[in-house]
Amino acid sequence: MSTAVIVGGGPNGLAAGLQLARNGVKVQVLEAADTVGGGARSAESLVPGVIHDLCSAFHPMGVGSPFWREIDLGRYGLRWRRPEIDCAHPLDSGETALLFRSITETADGLGADGRRWRAVLGDLARNFDDLGHDLLRPIAHAPVHPFELAAFGPRALLPVSVMARLFRTPAGRALYGGIAAHVYTDFDRPLTASLGLMIAASGHRYGWPVAEGGSGSIIAAVTAALADHGGTIETGVTITSRDQIPAADVVLLDLSPAQAERLYGDRMPPRIRRAYRRHRVGAAAFKVDFAIRGDIPWRDKDCGRAGTVHLGGTFEEIRRAEKLRDRGVLPDRPFVLVGQQYIADPTRSSAGINPIWSYAHVPAGYSGDATQQVISQIERFAPGFRDTIVDMKTTTVPQMAAYNRNYAEGDIMGGANDGLQLLFRPRAALDPYSTGVDGVFLCSQSTPPGPGVHGLCGYHAAESALRHLRRAGDGRRR
Repeated sequence: MSTAVIVGGGPNGLAAGLQLARNGVKVQVLEAADTVGGGARSAESLVPGVIHDLCSAFHPMGVGSPFWREIDLGRYGLRWRRPEIDCAHPLDSGETALLFRSITETADGLGADGRRWRAVLGDLARNFDDLGHDLLRPIAHAPVHPFELAAFGPRALLPVSVMARLFRTPAGRALYGGIAAHVYTDFDRPLTASLGLMIAASGHRYGWPVAEGGSGSIIAAVTAALADHGGTIETGVTITSRDQIPAADVVLLDLSPAQAERLYGDRMPPRIRRAYRRHRVGAAAFKVDFAIRGDIPWRDKDCGRAGTVHLGGTFEEIRRAEKLRDRGVLPDRPFVLVGQQYIADPTRSSAGINPIWSYAHVPAGYSGDATQQVISQIERFAPGFRDTIVDMKTTTVPQMAAYNRNYAEGDIMGGANDGLQLLFRPRAALDPYSTGVDGVFLCSQSTPPGPGVHGLCGYHAAESALRHLRRAGDGRRR
């Protein structure tokens, strides 16, 4: 029986282990923390019985992941829960743009921009699964759905700021801008429209659901599936040298390129080592969790029906904030995401106390405190919010980096989403999972298709490792 060691027990490390175990490989996962899960953990971090997600929260790419659907994580206890409104984006004018799973309902609420919203996103939502088959994998492959890909291409090449010109109303532009801001990059850079469009399209295809009981429930289901296929997990194991990694036929690293280079750099081909060293981190997340009594007192009650609320004001304001952040400056009003997961999943609340999840986009490596900026952005659209706070917890950028070694300088996205790095993560190659070291593969979110609790980085890396094992087996037989 072939053997594999997975270093790192995040969603992609577990997915890689699961795919290998399903194919008859004996798998051992080594995780530095006391629990597996990486960015998909949940805990009663403030008030007993009140569950907060520690990083990732909403999962349009998770519920739509072809790998998770193939595994059928529902068999292992995972339940998806959806809010009535997926996302709300309030404006100072009192108007609020609303994103529903239904593209028709969304367009109807956007007035004059409704027709444009359908024109830009309608075909992407209808063809999302076909597009995903080609886009949620390494870029260098023969397309299976070339016509859908060709239709998407001209839009994908545009900067966010150019795509936004298609929308004429403040609400339409703001809604698109808030979704595009998930990319964590300067809106004026080419190709940046692509990820925002895919996030919006995935929402219209699958909604923006949460996992019942917290994002950790996804990990619990994947862990159960891995155990069902004979895989084992050992926690509390910090790997700082490759000499600590047990002997195995293949090793998969759910690590950043920088960590992989520190472990195996002296054995990598020089061009790959240089590529790993050049891999750039992206912007950082400054996270603030709240436990509140009752609900947030939003000025517009529709915000209280939404799982996610984007706080950034107009498109132009978000664009300026993201540009300042990209230049290393914390804006007075940074873009803030607020999560009200309990709206869809009341099991996260207790005795009238509800969990609120939020983070602000701040510069990479930011060492200051943005707590008041986050609170001020919420108060801007929900006067009296401060009075509802029972307790709160701030996770600074250095603390985020310490929480997960893959989050260098507070970057939770696995690297900057701009330039050629947007297309080629972590390097330009037919097999971007190969480290150039025989039998060693990278499987983290720094590989295609990038961030999200979808497991596809691990799945594709495992497929690369299985091809290696088959070639090695053929060689031994010859």
